[in-house]
Amino acid sequence: MLPQQVYCPVIYLDFLLNSVLGTKYVPPHLRKAQTEESERLLNLTRQMKGLLNRMSEQNMDSILQTAEELYRNQRRNDVTTTLTKLIIDGISLHSSLLDTFVVLHAALVASLHKIVGVDFTGHFIQTLVESYEKHYEAVNGRDAPEITAESAETKGKECLNLIVLLSELYNFQVLSCVLVYDIIRGLLEKLNEFDVELLLKIARNSGPQLRQDDPSALKDIVDIVHQKVAQTDNGALSSRTKFMIDTLTLLKNNKVKRSANPDGHTESVERMKKFLSGVSKKYHVLSHEPLRVTLQDLHSADKRGKWWIVGAAWAGDPLVEHARAQEEKSQPKVQTTTPGDALMKLARKQGMNTDVRRSIFVILMSSDDYVDACERLGQLNLNETQQREIIRVILHCLGNEKQYNPYYTLTVQHLCQISHSHKITLQYCLWDFLREMGEKDVGGAEIIKISHEDSYVAFDEKKISSSRRLNIARAYGWWLAKGSVTVAILKPVDFTMLQPHTREFLQNLFYQLFISSQVASPAVAVNAAAAKYLKDSRSQEALEAVFMKATRIPTLTHGILYLFKGVVRGENVSDNEVVSGTIRWAREVAQETLRAGLDLGGSID
Repeated sequence: MLPQQVYCPVIYLDFLLNSVLGTKYVPPHLRKAQTEESERLLNLTRQMKGLLNRMSEQNMDSILQTAEELYRNQRRNDVTTTLTKLIIDGISLHSSLLDTFVVLHAALVASLHKIVGVDFTGHFIQTLVESYEKHYEAVNGRDAPEITAESAETKGKECLNLIVLLSELYNFQVLSCVLVYDIIRGLLEKLNEFDVELLLKIARNSGPQLRQDDPSALKDIVDIVHQKVAQTDNGALSSRTKFMIDTLTLLKNNKVKRSANPDGHTESVERMKKFLSGVSKKYHVLSHEPLRVTLQDLHSADKRGKWWIVGAAWAGDPLVEHARAQEEKSQPKVQTTTPGDALMKLARKQGMNTDVRRSIFVILMSSDDYVDACERLGQLNLNETQQREIIRVILHCLGNEKQYNPYYTLTVQHLCQISHSHKITLQYCLWDFLREMGEKDVGGAEIIKISHEDSYVAFDEKKISSSRRLNIARAYGWWLAKGSVTVAILKPVDFTMLQPHTREFLQNLFYQLFISSQVASPAVAVNAAAAKYLKDSRSQEALEAVFMKATRIPTLTHGILYLFKGVVRGENVSDNEVVSGTIRWAREVAQETLRAGLDLGGSID
């Protein structure tokens, strides 16, 4: 008799098979759902890959509409992760890609940054940086072979392509300059041929934008490069490294000229920026500002969470954080302060309470001369309202100097030659200063009305130091003499009811105007040392040109003549006869010009 056959259940056989293979057992009723999910993701990947393959500048709008529709119909996380993987895998190829190809993908990411929001951008940037660091470590890590000039051209194409994508995202305002500068500082640690190649790529693609956003950080980067180079033999530097140093130096000094790119990179960037500016008109925009995330934020995302994504930040383990804080406190700290940090700290100490004012202050303090300062201030691309802060910050710095500094005077003179709006700001700043000294009726009907209505408004001229009054008077005396502003700015002043400090201020102003009209340097003061700068041949035309403009306003002309009789008398100005003689002569010329203008105006009437 045959033994009875034993049958094992199918489910038990599946369990034994999965145990042997080491795979997870999936119940039968869930297998169909898992298969359907895999097919859905596969279809999503296939659809997105088709979009990216068809993408061009001409059909970017339709591609964006399809991507937005996918976000509405599919799981947002699936679309984000799939699109991120496809773009980064497509860029990180072991071959050189055209920059225009990368620009196109960066423009798509920038568009989705506006439409989808930070959820997409945060995941994309973190994945991009992780991929870049992985490829960089493989090529330039501790265990990687030494990089030479020859191998730098063939190795690390993945890194090079990813760094181009990162710089283009920065150009399109997807991320701020903070992350880009963090990556640049990482490249400066070794500074071999491969690092030089990556630095050059960033400088070429995003150099002017980096200088505009944070010129002090760029200056610190250049200083670090020079320190690194100083530690090596000059003969050991490759031509590529020397070219990189020259490029960064020219960039810092704002002397990089816009060159034509053979692959049309610059033109492509401009076209995509124009397209991005129109995205907000067609779509509902969720994000306007670039992502201000640092490299440290990305590295500590698994410990501290992602603060840039709503709901993704967390405080961590309090016990672990406390232990770590105690450990860091016990370790000796090395204080390293960069020049840029010191200037920013000084800016805050000086009352620069906005980013615009601090940027202007840092430029003024770090520029080589007044020409360099004006060029760098122009690169800030400030709007009309923000440009007014330039003159105000300069006057603040000028007044706080213990000794008069003609650097600020020349800077304002050059700015007034560039833009008429600076002359208007200079006029209003003088009126503000006169009100600080107690001349409450200076500044126009509306300002006077507001000051009278506000009972708490009270000016204490004693708070204005004598050095500030003298510095401002010398500066305005020069600007009046050289045509940066006209004497008409004194039109609102009532010369018959002046405060004591105002009389002293106007006296110094006109004496400086007389001297400045005869010399070529704002450093010449009204003292005995000015004698060697005063020529024997006096320029009467220069003085007449200044005061003739006041004759168009009879009340102003009478007011200045009244001031000359009582305050600007030209007596006891200097012990030097040349200086005092020049002051008396200039006063007579000014009076004759003003009287002649009044007589001429009366005859015409």
